[in-house]
Amino acid sequence: MSASARPDAADLLAWYDRHRRVLPWRALPGEQADPYRVWLSEIMLQQTTIAAVKPYFERFLARFPSVEALAAAPSEAVMQAWAGLGYYSRARNLHACARLVAEAHHGRFPDTEEGLRALPGIGAYTAGAVAAIAFGRPAAAVDGNVERVITRLFAIDAEMPAAKPLVRERVLALLPADRPGDFAQALMDLGATICSPRTPACGLCPWMAPCAARAAGTQETYPRKAPKKTGATRYGAAFVGRREDGAVLVRTRPAKGLLGGMVEVPGSAWSADHRESEALRHAPLAANWRRVPAPVRHVFTHFPLELSVYAASLPMDALAPDGMRFTPFARLGEEAFPTVFLKALEAGLAALGDR
Repeated sequence: MSASARPDAADLLAWYDRHRRVLPWRALPGEQADPYRVWLSEIMLQQTTIAAVKPYFERFLARFPSVEALAAAPSEAVMQAWAGLGYYSRARNLHACARLVAEAHHGRFPDTEEGLRALPGIGAYTAGAVAAIAFGRPAAAVDGNVERVITRLFAIDAEMPAAKPLVRERVLALLPADRPGDFAQALMDLGATICSPRTPACGLCPWMAPCAARAAGTQETYPRKAPKKTGATRYGAAFVGRREDGAVLVRTRPAKGLLGGMVEVPGSAWSADHRESEALRHAPLAANWRRVPAPVRHVFTHFPLELSVYAASLPMDALAPDGMRFTPFARLGEEAFPTVFLKALEAGLAALGDR
């Protein structure tokens, strides 16, 4: 980077004032940001796209319009409202955080990074984002978009995640004292709309001149990342049992662990050495279980999953085993099914025929 071309926060903010995105959780110019909306959106946006989050955010906000309303809600209602967003530990922490804010902080979020970090589910990035955007604190909010912008701007060759402290240091050095919240959102918008992972629109970037990666023609090589390690595929079986009245056999998963507190159709454990020949040993009830021809596939963060789905019609007098229940067909939409079990449910019901 040449001495005559250094990034200036004023250039980014001028661009932001013209091109800022309108988002349901973002305050309009001149408005005060709502800490509850900022916090809720940041938790939802972790590892999820804005396009996917928007409808969930609006429905969630309509159902739980304040942190007090969220705190008072049953955990089942929160998990059901979250279903489909993935990473379900976030929903559990979200609910725990709301309860702590309502009970220990009288419904007001702490206004410092340190105070926010003490709340469940709030890490360095979320604390920085809420502190800057909601409370105007001079805090660095470094997400994937910001990492991409800063590593390109300064040609930071260290691999992620080792480079995170240096990226944070660079953000703090650029941070303007008067508009930290707008600066944080401007960096996010720049990464999301201009400084994209592939074919960035450098000609439209307010920091085109001082960008070291652009000068070298190496924009798409940043940020530098160590190769991802993907776990071995795991396999399992899922059983979709439908009673004569249409009710479906389901159960709630343990509160801790993967998909904790969510609802599933019963099935086997998932493992790399799952034996299909032994799948029926895990059936919840004795019935004429028939395997659905195509397996259900789903990819989690650390491993791919392949589920064999078995479907059976159950008699009206079938009793749910301990820890399970029959949910009426019309109320299945109220259950907190994660995506993988929605896929299994749909495959099993399709095999049993439309009702």
